[in-house]
Amino acid sequence: EADQLIPIYLRFVKGIIDSSDLPLNVSREILQSSKITQNIKQTVTKRVLSMLEDMAADDVDAYQSFWNTFGQVLKEGIGEDFANKDRLVKLMRFSSTHDPKSEQTVSIQDYVSRMPESQKKIYYITADSFDAAQYSPHLEVFKKKGIEVLLMHEPIDEWLVSHLNQFEEKEFESIAKGDLSSLDGDEADQEKKALEEKTKEFDSVLKQAKGILSDQVKDVQLSKRLTDSPSCLTVGENGMSNHLKRMLQDAGQQVPDDKPVLELNPEHSFVARLQTETSDDTFEKWVNFLYGQAVISESGQLSDPVTYIKSVNRLLEDMV
Repeated sequence: EADQLIPIYLRFVKGIIDSSDLPLNVSREILQSSKITQNIKQTVTKRVLSMLEDMAADDVDAYQSFWNTFGQVLKEGIGEDFANKDRLVKLMRFSSTHDPKSEQTVSIQDYVSRMPESQKKIYYITADSFDAAQYSPHLEVFKKKGIEVLLMHEPIDEWLVSHLNQFEEKEFESIAKGDLSSLDGDEADQEKKALEEKTKEFDSVLKQAKGILSDQVKDVQLSKRLTDSPSCLTVGENGMSNHLKRMLQDAGQQVPDDKPVLELNPEHSFVARLQTETSDDTFEKWVNFLYGQAVISESGQLSDPVTYIKSVNRLLEDMV
């Protein structure tokens, strides 16, 4: 347990350090600040990482077994050991939409090797569970375009991605943040123009919906993320993800009052119905229904689930 001889994220390593240079008749504090112990720590770290790299290259099954056991601990090194950050990133394993399964088997090198030439960023999503990640509505446009997304579903992953800036000059980007301008390709101008025209058509709907949800969301706008689902929640490029907010709240910590954006799919029948709805009361029920569905789809917690269920039931009764 001598953390002055090995970094905390390698605490699963057991061994013996044999050195004739270590001064024994000194206090622990002096030993910790010794240049000799710093050199030993650097050397041991490099040796352990080299052994893991060899295992990952020569015995995939053995490394996968190691990762399944100690992967979460090794992820801590991304923020702790800046000097070896690039080596650690290559040792990481993730789930992804390429082969959707909860076991983390995909390396960053695997992901990058499958990227089309036009793709400039590494896309990921964080969630409370694997199922919440793989069924997230944020994935829909990526599935449509055939773009692979890393599915990060462990509690430490939110902390991990805060320290992942780029790999081989390709930046990491959350698919639940920003306007996804990095997805724009050859058809970008046509898609942008079509969305602008749709937004004009839905202008009054969006303004009325924003007024109803003013306490819950910052804005209501049409989405280019969604192809099947009617709604989802997003945050700004530099905003705190809804998943991270829930984690901090569960831990009893305060979070910034940064409201999400409600995005609506104009091609979905539920959203299209808002255009023709003449009753303000029914319109409000539909808007609250779409907002609640967006919260639930990312494993969020409604502030008043009982009232929401009653509202949905009334909506169904009206339809019947």
